[in-house]
Formats: sequence, C-alpha cells, structure tokens
Amino acid sequence: MRITIPGMKRAQIERLSVRSALAIGFCVTLGLWLYTGYAFTQRIEMVRRDAADVAARYTRAQELLSTVRAQVLLSSVRVRDALLNPDPASVSEYRGQIEASHRIITMALADYEPVMGSSVESDQISKLLAEVDQFHETSIGVLTDAAGRSPAAVREILNRRIAPRREAALSISEEIQVLNRSAFIQQQTDIAEIHRVAEQHSRQNLGFALVIGLGVLLMTSLYAGRLEAQLRLQLERDARISRELQNTAGKLMNAQEEERRTIARELHDEVGQVLTAIKVELALAQRSIETSGGSAAPLIEAQTITDGALQTVRNLAQLLHPAALDDLGLPAAIDASLRGLARRQNIRAELQQMGIAERLPRDVEVAAYRIVQEAITNVAKHARATQIQVRLTHLADRLVVEVQDNGVGFDPENEARVKGGLGLINVRDRAARLGGTFSMLSSPGQGTRLVVELPERGVLA
Repeated sequence: MRITIPGMKRAQIERLSVRSALAIGFCVTLGLWLYTGYAFTQRIEMVRRDAADVAARYTRAQELLSTVRAQVLLSSVRVRDALLNPDPASVSEYRGQIEASHRIITMALADYEPVMGSSVESDQISKLLAEVDQFHETSIGVLTDAAGRSPAAVREILNRRIAPRREAALSISEEIQVLNRSAFIQQQTDIAEIHRVAEQHSRQNLGFALVIGLGVLLMTSLYAGRLEAQLRLQLERDARISRELQNTAGKLMNAQEEERRTIARELHDEVGQVLTAIKVELALAQRSIETSGGSAAPLIEAQTITDGALQTVRNLAQLLHPAALDDLGLPAAIDASLRGLARRQNIRAELQQMGIAERLPRDVEVAAYRIVQEAITNVAKHARATQIQVRLTHLADRLVVEVQDNGVGFDPENEARVKGGLGLINVRDRAARLGGTFSMLSSPGQGTRLVVELPERGVLA
C-alpha cells in the first residue's frame, strides 16, 4: 500500500517551481546579455561598414570631380594657347589635347558614383556632363577659325564664349562638391546618432539583464534561506528523533537487564532451591533404602538428572545476569565468563585489568559485561581461536575494553557479518548509548581486536 503525504508533495512541487523560476531567470539573463552583446556588435559592424562605404564613395567622388575641374581648366588654357599661337600644327596638337581631356572628363563622370544616391546629386551630374559637352563643343568651334585673329579678338572670344562655359562647368562641379560634403557630414551625423541609439539600447538591455540578475539573486538568497531554515528544522527534528530513539533503546536495554536479573533471580532462588531440595530428598531416600538393604540405583540416576538440571539452571542464570556482576563487580563477572568459555571450548582465556580499584557506575559495568559477552560468543562461534585476551583499562574519565583473539580473522570491508551481525550491532548501540566509541581491527589469518571506549559518566541518550 502506498501512502502519499500531501505536505511533502506540495513541498516538492514548490521546490520544483522555485528551481524552474531560477533556471528561467538565469536563462533569460544570460540570453539578454548574449543578445545585447550580439546586437550591439552587429549594429556597430553595420555602422562601420556603412561609414567605410560612404567615406570611400566620398573620397572617390572628390577625386573624380577634382579631375573634371583640372581637365576643364587645362582645356581652357589650351584653347587660350591655341588662339595665341594660331599655327595650324600647334592648333592641331592643342585640339588633340583638348579631345584627350574631354575623354578623361567623360570617363571620370561615367565612373562617378553618387555619395548618398540622391536624385539631386544625379541631376547635378547630368547637368555637369551637359555643360562639359557644351564647353568642349565651344572649344572645338573656337579652334576651327582660330587663324588670323588679333589679340583683342582672342580676348573677346575667351571672355565671351570660353570663360562662361568654363565657369559654368566649374560652378556645377563646386556645387556637387558642396553637396557631397554636406551629404558626408550628414552621413557622419547619422552614424553618430545610430551609434548613440545602439549604445542606449545596449544600456537598456544591460539594465534589464541587471534587474533580472538581481531578481534571480534575490530569489536564490530567499530560496537558500528557506532551505537553510528547513534544513535546520530537519536537523533539529532528526536530532530529537535520534535522542528519542536512543532513549527508547536505552529504556529497552534497561528493561531487558532488569527482566534478565529478575528471571535469573527467580531461576536461582525458586527453581534452583527446588532442585536442591529434590536433590537432598533423593539423598535421604538413598541412605534410607541402603540402610534397609534395598537397591538405590534408580535414585542415583535421579540424582544425576537433578544435578544436570541444577547446573543448567545455574548456567542460564549466569547467562541472563551473573550474580557476580552485582556482588563482586565487573572483573569478577568477566573472569567467570572466561573460565566458562575455557571450560566449554578448550580456549586459553586471560583477563588483564589496569586501574580498576573500585566499582564503576552500574550502567557502565553492565554495558562492558554485555560487550565482552558478545565478543567471546563471536569468538566461540566464528574465530576458531585457541587464545583470547580481555583487557580492562580504567583511565581518568573512561573505561577501555579490549578483546583480542588469535583466530582466523576476516576482511572488514567484505565480511557481511561485520556490517549486519546482530551481536556487533548491539555492541555498537551499547557504546553509542553511553557516548562511547567502537572499533574493530582484523585481517585474514591475523585474528581480531575489538576496542570499545565507554565514558565513566556516560550520557544516557
């Protein structure tokens, strides 16, 4: 049967929601940062390309217009020179140079690319081309009848026919240059504005990312605070439950000890006395039968059975709770257990004690005796040892119990009974209940050494 706790389910959903919100906030923040950086980089790169294109077109346009102006001026000079030197050969040479200048002007204007691509600029270029063509036609026409003119007539022709066309062409060229310069300045202004807007958008996006990041940080702090508070409560709850469990375990162990003492006393006082009385009555009956000359063999067998039952009762009472532990103390009770082990298992047992000059607290003595009892039981069952040594060392504030044998030993990492054996669990629990420590050292073929430290004034959990 599966039980669902609504509170736990709500807590899990709440934790999942908070984690999802934190993850979404983090992803949004990261996305804003990445988008802002990418958009700003792309915007700046686009502005840089546009600026570079406009600057290149502006420089190229200025160079072409300068070429047009220079060739117009050069053609004007050549017309003047041809009029001042009307020799047919010279005129023909000047005509060729003027034709070459016109071709250069025509190619320059054909290669001209408007800086901003406006219709005004295109109209101006067309107008300039028309003026250049008229200036060329006028120049060629003047050279046709250049011979035989007086200097005054030459000046009059230059001033009336050539100069106006030249000035018109140069004026249009200057207008185009001014237009280009204005367009270039406007373009630089637009680029600066675009750059400013891009920076403003970037700052806004970074501000949004910062706000979201601070929100995520606040949520994380609040969530961490809640988790810490919940963890503290859980730890306090676990500690309280652990104390309650240890108190319960301690009460159970005390109840077991008290019950064992009661049963042992009952066995010794009631059953033992009854068996002793039966043994005495059997002895009296045996002497009476022997005095009257009868056979007492059946009574002898009954006495043997009674002696066995009496010894079994004494052994049970000793195992349940040795009277020596209450009457004579811990060393005497352990010594009696070791003698019993040596007698039953043919194992050489030795007890060493240091610093035990007086009785210890009852709970410490009971725990130490049970720990030694568990240890020697394990030796008898598993160790296949020929020697066992128990050392009791009373220090200033604790009792150290050591049990060592020369048995087969084991690997503590792989031996399942070390981890799950009930006897060793009882040893560990008894030591922990008094605030003590438990350790076991062993290796295959090297025997086993059990060490337990019990505070003399153990705090019962």
